[in-house]
Amino acid sequence: MTFQYVSVDDAIKRSGVRMVVVGGVPSPWGEAAKGILHIKNIEWAAVRLVYDSEPLRTWAGQRSGPILMYNNERPRAGWAEILLLSERLAPNPSLLPKDAADRALVFGLAHEICGEQGLAWSRRLQLIHAGLNDMGGFPERVSEYLGKKYGYSPEAGANSGRRAADVLRMLASRLKEQRQAGSRYYIGDTLTAADIYSATCMAMFAPLPPEQCQMDGPTRAAFESRDPQLEAALDPILFQHRDMIFAERLELPLSL
Repeated sequence: MTFQYVSVDDAIKRSGVRMVVVGGVPSPWGEAAKGILHIKNIEWAAVRLVYDSEPLRTWAGQRSGPILMYNNERPRAGWAEILLLSERLAPNPSLLPKDAADRALVFGLAHEICGEQGLAWSRRLQLIHAGLNDMGGFPERVSEYLGKKYGYSPEAGANSGRRAADVLRMLASRLKEQRQAGSRYYIGDTLTAADIYSATCMAMFAPLPPEQCQMDGPTRAAFESRDPQLEAALDPILFQHRDMIFAERLELPLSL
């Protein structure tokens, strides 16, 4: 389902669903939120994050993205908050299993991918660490800004690659077990939010090609940089799953 970009002022005046998104970068959190709205066929308007816009900060509560706004309700900035609001607005198709154990598994996997100290968080810390130590990664100015937001320290940065590799190995193992059981998905035999989060997070290790993702050049270069530890953990099944989810469930090319 396509969406339109509107100005900050237009977004504030509108009702319904609006979402603040980061422009020029396939943010795992932002692209997952877009994918959830697309799958649920929820109409919404996008507003690009403008860092120096005081009206946007006042309305959304922070300078970040994604932030999902619905009518006059409070802003939803966390991945779980965005998912649960989307489930409320469009219960079908559900991206959360009815079975309580499977539902808990979705949230557990999603946290390991999207949550604090999870895969995307750790990969971002790794790229911040590289950028601040002349080892590639994000440009120094970007690294300094993101480092404050993500609680960077030299110790956290040095350990982030190992943490990311651990999660990648766990995800690959899960997909292989599911494939042996006859499923292409992380839980059961149907699409869940965990599949979307995994698919969008893979951009931080190998972005989609330019014809599908016209992203900021320096950020693409940073995302494509991988050390031997990550190379060993990036099993092909992770990208096979990513490509399947995008081809069958999400929108291409990305609108950043």
